[in-house]
Amino acid sequence: MQVQLNKQLISSRLKNVYDGWRNASQNDEYGSIADAEALLLLSGDPAGEDEPVRKGTAFQTWLLGYEFPSTLLLFQKDKLLILCSASKAKFLHQIKEGNPPVPVEILVQAKAKEPPSGALPKFAEAYTSFKRVGSLVKEVCTGKLMTEWEQVVSKADNKPELVDMAPALSAFMAVKDEEEMKCIRTAANLTSTLLVHHIVLKLEMILDKEAKITHEQFATQIEARLGSGEGEAAKGPDMKVWSKGRGLNDVDWASTEFCYSPIIQSRSTAAGYDLRSTAESSSDTIAHKGVFLIAVGMRYKGYCANLGRSIIVDPSKEQEAIYNLLLSMQSEMLREIKDGVSAREVYQRALDIVKKEKPELEKNFVKNAGFGTGVEFRDSAYLLSSKNSKHLKTDMVLNLSLGFSDLLDENGKKYALHIVDTIRVGADRSTLLTEGAKSTKDTLFFLNPENEIEVEEDKPSKPSKKAPVKPLVNGSPIKNKTVGGKVLRNKTRSAAQEEVLMTAAAKIKDHQQQLHEGLQSAGLAKYSEGASGGGEKEGKTWKRFQSYKGESALPREVESLRVSRSTYYMEHFRLNNTTQISVDRKAQTIVLPVHGFAVPFHINTIKNVSKNDEGDYTYLRINFQTPGQLAGKKDDTPFEDPDSTFIRSVTYRSGDGHRFDTISKQITDLKKEVNKREQQKKEMADVIEQDVLLEIKGRRAHKLPEVFVRPALDGKRLPGEVEIHQNGLRYQSPMGSQKIDVLFTNIKHLFFQPCDKELMVIVHIHLRAPIMIGKKKAHDIQFFREASDVQFDETGNRKRKHRYGDEDEIEMEQQERKRRQMLNKEFKLFAERIAEAASTSMGETLEVDIPFRELSFEGVPFRTNVRLQPTTECLVHLIDPPFLVVTLNEIEIASLERVQFSLKQFDLVLIFKDFTKAPLHINSIPSGQLDDVKNWLDSVDIPLGEGPVNLNWGPIMKTINESPYDFFQQGGWRSFLGGGDADSDADEGSDSESEFEADPEELQSEESSADASEYDGSDASDDSGSGSSFDDDSDDGDDWEELERKAAKSDSKRAAEAKGTRGDSDSDDDRPKKKKAAKPKANGKNKKR
Repeated sequence: MQVQLNKQLISSRLKNVYDGWRNASQNDEYGSIADAEALLLLSGDPAGEDEPVRKGTAFQTWLLGYEFPSTLLLFQKDKLLILCSASKAKFLHQIKEGNPPVPVEILVQAKAKEPPSGALPKFAEAYTSFKRVGSLVKEVCTGKLMTEWEQVVSKADNKPELVDMAPALSAFMAVKDEEEMKCIRTAANLTSTLLVHHIVLKLEMILDKEAKITHEQFATQIEARLGSGEGEAAKGPDMKVWSKGRGLNDVDWASTEFCYSPIIQSRSTAAGYDLRSTAESSSDTIAHKGVFLIAVGMRYKGYCANLGRSIIVDPSKEQEAIYNLLLSMQSEMLREIKDGVSAREVYQRALDIVKKEKPELEKNFVKNAGFGTGVEFRDSAYLLSSKNSKHLKTDMVLNLSLGFSDLLDENGKKYALHIVDTIRVGADRSTLLTEGAKSTKDTLFFLNPENEIEVEEDKPSKPSKKAPVKPLVNGSPIKNKTVGGKVLRNKTRSAAQEEVLMTAAAKIKDHQQQLHEGLQSAGLAKYSEGASGGGEKEGKTWKRFQSYKGESALPREVESLRVSRSTYYMEHFRLNNTTQISVDRKAQTIVLPVHGFAVPFHINTIKNVSKNDEGDYTYLRINFQTPGQLAGKKDDTPFEDPDSTFIRSVTYRSGDGHRFDTISKQITDLKKEVNKREQQKKEMADVIEQDVLLEIKGRRAHKLPEVFVRPALDGKRLPGEVEIHQNGLRYQSPMGSQKIDVLFTNIKHLFFQPCDKELMVIVHIHLRAPIMIGKKKAHDIQFFREASDVQFDETGNRKRKHRYGDEDEIEMEQQERKRRQMLNKEFKLFAERIAEAASTSMGETLEVDIPFRELSFEGVPFRTNVRLQPTTECLVHLIDPPFLVVTLNEIEIASLERVQFSLKQFDLVLIFKDFTKAPLHINSIPSGQLDDVKNWLDSVDIPLGEGPVNLNWGPIMKTINESPYDFFQQGGWRSFLGGGDADSDADEGSDSESEFEADPEELQSEESSADASEYDGSDASDDSGSGSSFDDDSDDGDDWEELERKAAKSDSKRAAEAKGTRGDSDSDDDRPKKKKAAKPKANGKNKKR
C-alpha cells in the first residue's frame, strides 16, 4: 500500500518556512538565514538506534511527515528542488498536488544498474549557483549518496559560503500546531501511564521484597512493556499496563518507541547520580534505601515526551525539605513560563527561588532548567539557561527539569534530586502534559522501625518481617503499605497525625467515592456508545453437520431405500411402514424412513425421543431442535434461517414394542455420548500445549526433594523431587516413570505458604493457561511437604525410660518448632530460586507472594467452609482442593450481600472486569469480620457495594453484557449497588430509574441455580475463581419490609406484657406463642429479629 502524505499539512508548513525566510531580517529568530540565498538540507543513511535524532532528520520529519533517507532538499526563493531515488519520488510527487507555495521539482537518481541520469550534477549546479547557502554545518551525514555529493561539490569551481541555519530550523519547529499537540499529548499519556502503573509499582515491590535486581535489568523490564522478541517469540505491548492509561484506546503501537533506554539510579550506582538525559542504567544491584532517580521518555509518531522523578526511602528532614522546595519551585515556574518570557528569565527566576529559600544550595542547582522538545528530543536552541535570550511563545513544548546534584546526606554520601515534566507554554501560564507519582505521599517511603510498632500497638516487636497488621488507629492495613513490614506509603509525618483524627468509616467512605468515580469514568471510556463488552465472548454461530457424503456411505440395512433429494416440511408424520429405523453410531446419524426414502438426521438435530404404548401398538416420537421451543441456556441457539419451515417431530407406530425400546435406548445413549464429547471438548478448549523444557547443562539443577504434588499423579502416593531448569520446572516421580513440566512463561502467580499454624508447607503455582496432568485439566500445581513427622514415635523412644515429667515434652515441642522453621526456610529459598530463574529467563520480574494470615477470613467459595487469605496481588485458599486464586486487579467491584444487624453471616460477591466471567460468590462469612473485609477491600482499591439481600447475578450480568455503555450511562455500579455510601439502605437504591436495578423478584436469598444462569458450572479452578455451588432448594425468606413489620408487632406485644395487659382472657391460648421454626433459607440460616 502506497504511503499517503498529508499534502495540505506539508503545504502549510512549507508556507511557514518561506514566510519566515522572507521576513528573516525583521525577526531575530530567523536571523541566521536572513542573508542566505538558498537553504540546503542533506540526509544520508539513517542514524543508528542508539544515536540521537539529528536536527536535519527532525526537520525533514516535521516537514514531510516521514523520514526520507538519502534525499537532498534545496530551498530556493522561487522553487523547491528535491533529489531522491525513483521509489521515494513516487511518494514525494504527492507534494505537487497539495498546492505548495512554490513550485516543486523532483530530480530522480538512476538505479544502480541503470546509466547515470544526470540528476546529481544538475542539483549540484543549482547549489553552486548561489553565493551564500544556509546549511546544518555541524552535522555530518554518511552514505553512498553523500560520498557522491561531496565528490561533485569538490570539483565545482564556485563553492557557496555556508551559514548555520540550525537556530532558524528550531524556530520553525518550536511552535506546535494541533496535529503535533495530539501526538505529544499521546506520548505524555504513555509516559505517565508507564510511570504510575508499572515503574513505581515495580520499584515498590522490589523495595518491599528486597529483591536483587540490577538497574539495567529493571530498565530492560520497563522497555519490555512495549513488546519484546522477534518472529514467533515476539510479544506485543503489555495491555495490562497501557489499558489503565487515559486516552490510549487508539494508539498506533508501531509508531510508539522509547526516546532513550529508561534511566534508573540508586545510591549503589557505581558512577554516582547523574541528572543528564544521556545517563545510563548501570549493572549494579539496586539499593533498597536512599534516593532513587527515575527518568523515562517516550516518542509517538516522532514526537517526544519526558519525565523524571525522585523517590526517597527513609528520607531525612533535610531531604524532605529539599524535595518540597522542588515541588513548590515547579508550581511557581509553571506560572512564570508563558508567552513572551525569555529562557534567561525563566532560569533566573528558578535561581532566585533557590537563593531565597535555601541559599546554600545555589551551587548545587542544575546549570539549565530544561530545553525545548518535539520531534527533536533536546533542542538546545531553546535551552532554559542563564545565557539564552530567546523568547518563548504560546504552544511551545518544553522539558522542564529542576534538580540539585552533589548533595550530601547525614553520612556524607552524595545524592541528587530532580523533578522533570513535559509542559506546554500558554498565553498566561504553562500546563503540565505529564503527571503522576509526584506528591510526597507517592514518593517518600518511611521505614517502620520496631520501636514505633511497640508504641502504637503496645506489643513486643518481632525481629522477623511482619505481614500487614490490623488497623492501628482505625486504619486500613494495606493502604498504609506495610507489606513485609518494610515500607509505609501514603503516610508522611504531617499526615500521620491527621490520620489519627479520621475514623475508619469516614476514610473508607471518602476513598470509596473516589474509587467509584474512577470506575464510572473508566467504564464510560472503555465502552463506546453502541459497543458491547470488551471481553465479550463471540456469539454462537450456526454449525453445519454432514452425516454422509453420498448414497454409498449409507449403512447396509438401508441400501434398498432411496435417499431423499428434497427437504420435507411437515408438522407430524404418522407412518406405518415396514421399513426399519436405523441408528448409525459411527456417523452419529439416525436414518428414518419417510415415504419409502431413507432420510438421515444428524444426532445434533434431535432434541429427544419418547415412547408410549397404546393398545397393541407402540408409538415412537422423535422431537427435533426448532426455533422458539428451547428455554434456559439454549434459548439463543442460532439457526441458519429461523424463518424457514421446520419439522418439529416425527411419530412412528409399530407392533414390535421391543424393537422401539431398543431404538429409543440407542438414540438416547448416542445423544448422551455426543453431548458428553462436546462438553469435554469445550472444557479442554483453553488447555495449551507447552513448549519443550530446556534442561540445564553444565551444572546441577536446584532441587527440592521429598515433596508431594497436587493434582496427584497416577499410582501409589510417593514423594518426588522438583528441579529448576533453563525455562521451567520439572517434577519427577520417584521411579522416574512420570513427570510434570511447567514453563516459566505459563506461571501467572507463585506462592509460598509457610507451615506456621498449618499442617504443611507449600509452594503453589497458578498457571496462565491450564495444562493436562494425566487425564485432568489443571490450573494450579502445588508442591508440598507435611510438617508433622509421623515417623517419630513420641511414646516408645528411649528417652522416655530415663526422663519423667514434662522435660521430654518441652524438648519435643522445641524440635517440632525447629523442624518447621527448617521446612519454611528450605521451601522459601526454593520459591525465591524459582522467581529468580523465571525473571532471568523471561525478562519480567516474577515475585514470590506470601499469604497474610493476619488478614484472613472464613467463607464458603465452593461447598465447604475454608480460610481465605489475601496476598499482595491475590485472594487465595491453598490448603485443600479445589484451590482458589483470585487476581485482585481483575476485580471490577465487590458486592457485600445479606449485611443485616440480625444476621450472623454475610456474603461477598466479586464481579470481574471481564463481564463474561461468572461472578465469584463467597458465602457465609462471619459478620464479626465485616469491618476487616471492608478495610482490606478498600485498602487494595476495590470499589464496594452493600445490600441487605442477595442478588440474582446471572440475569443481571446478562443484561449488562447486552449493553455495557447504557449501563454506565445510567449510573453504572454506583447507581446499581449504591457504592461509595455504605450507609445507604436498600430503599434508596430501589428508587433509581436505571433499568439495571434489580426487580423484587430478582432479589433472592441465594444466587441463581445452575439451570437458571449461563454463568454457573464454571470450572472450580478457573483463573479468577469460580462461583459457589453451595446451593439448596429451600424457599426464599421474608423481605426487609416484612421483617420490619414482624419486628414492630413483636415489640408491641412485649410492651403489652410488661404492663400486665393480657387482653380479655388469661388463658394460655391468648399468650404470645412461640413461633414454629421457619424452613431453612437458601443461605442455610433463619432470619430472626
